[in-house]
Amino acid sequence: MSLLTVTDLTVAFGDQVVVDHVSFAIDTGERIAIIGESGSGKTITALSIIGLAPDTATVTGSIVFEGTELIGRTDRQLSKTRGEDIAMVFQNPLTSLNPLMRVGKQIAEPLRRHHGMSRSAARTAAIELCQRVGLPEPERIVRSYPHQMSGGQRQRVGMAMALACRPALLIADEPTTALDVTVQAEVLTVLADLVQQESTALLFITHDVALVPIVADRLLVMRQGRVVESGSAADLIASPTHEYTTSLLAAARKTAL
Repeated sequence: MSLLTVTDLTVAFGDQVVVDHVSFAIDTGERIAIIGESGSGKTITALSIIGLAPDTATVTGSIVFEGTELIGRTDRQLSKTRGEDIAMVFQNPLTSLNPLMRVGKQIAEPLRRHHGMSRSAARTAAIELCQRVGLPEPERIVRSYPHQMSGGQRQRVGMAMALACRPALLIADEPTTALDVTVQAEVLTVLADLVQQESTALLFITHDVALVPIVADRLLVMRQGRVVESGSAADLIASPTHEYTTSLLAAARKTAL
């Protein structure tokens, strides 16, 4: 049985269908990327997995995680799954971090909530997590507020928070979009190394196909709410069969020139 199995996932806002019968599975430790332009449905697919689709959305189909159906569960029922079993790194760390709370406390919070750690033990773990994601001077970092850090450092804090409870599945929603190009590869390399070390499955959401080889082995291409092509990331990048995938690759190559 796969770690996560998504079957005929459909998300609609009234009469507007934004995710249209999407199906895929992720095995333990597998790394998958979903690419597509803005509005393709990739982010709402990811949010639906952890029950964070907007309240105005109608979500149907099936999302089975470790044998449990997630669609239809209440927010309270899903709260234990979020952070402990499935964690998410969001696109903009400035909006996902509390600006009034020191980052060490934010990293420690899931450990205290889900694992019942004492304040001192969670703080020690937060420092160790900062070291693992490559943050300099971790003891200073945990005492800092988000505005006192660079964008790349804030995103590493987000990764530390997400990986604190050693989740089975990590969802990363365009985690480097807000970062300078020079920082993107560094952050993604750290992310890829960490999920490999922990045998954590990864669902990586991006609009930039050039980032896929750094973090993913398998690729799903979404357009207008549907998966139009899927397969080995290396194979699809080398020899795409769908015209939309071909256009994404062409745009990426043009940007790189």
